[in-house]
Amino acid sequence: MKLARLGDGPEIFHTLQGEGVSAGLPAVFVRSSRCNLHCHWCDTDHTWNFEGTPWSHEKDAIPGYAKHRKQDVTYEISPEAIAERVAGYPCRRVVLTGGEPLIQQEGWMGLIRALRSMDPAYVFEVETNGTLAPDAEFAAAVDQFNVSPKLANSGMDAAFRLKPDALKALASTGKSWFKFVLTAPGDLEEIESIAALVAIPKNRILLMPEGRTVRELDAASAWLADLCRGNGYRFSDRLHVRLWGDKRGV
Repeated sequence: MKLARLGDGPEIFHTLQGEGVSAGLPAVFVRSSRCNLHCHWCDTDHTWNFEGTPWSHEKDAIPGYAKHRKQDVTYEISPEAIAERVAGYPCRRVVLTGGEPLIQQEGWMGLIRALRSMDPAYVFEVETNGTLAPDAEFAAAVDQFNVSPKLANSGMDAAFRLKPDALKALASTGKSWFKFVLTAPGDLEEIESIAALVAIPKNRILLMPEGRTVRELDAASAWLADLCRGNGYRFSDRLHVRLWGDKRGV
């Protein structure tokens, strides 16, 4: 499998889930490399923003910033070897993230089987952008899908970032929560249009502010909290940003 690299090894770390309905729960994160989207505010651009790609990113404005050398930020490892590393942590909640995890469903199934053969109590969350549908075996094995459809504020055309059939397939599992990242109050109109298009129940929608610093989150959270309260939506903070900022591997 292709995982993101962190230091000399794969990006596998024991932390607290920072977003969504599981926020605050201890979890082991396994970050895959590669993504089929390219959000300009992405906070894990080391999984896709490689040398030679044409995509722009907000970090382009930072002096000295450069796209990543693919071989420097990728770690090749088998599902069984991932399982050995994950099993070393005293935690049975595993978050498969990315990048876009659904690109490597077969590999994840190997990991799930290996860990559940050690302990059937393992619980698996998958964080996905909602453009790819899970196959039947993967959908049955996963306990929770954290789906984050991308809005126009991601900098991509709707035809590229929105796949209604995939969103419907994820919604039909009964295991999916839909988290939308807002940069302005006007984003709500687009969110409600997507929800109506693919029949996402309102009680399965979470709204989250965009931001990589506490100051950015505070600025957006003030109006977003009012928006959630006034329209009946669930608010999702970014706990990991408040605890550790933009630092990787925590």
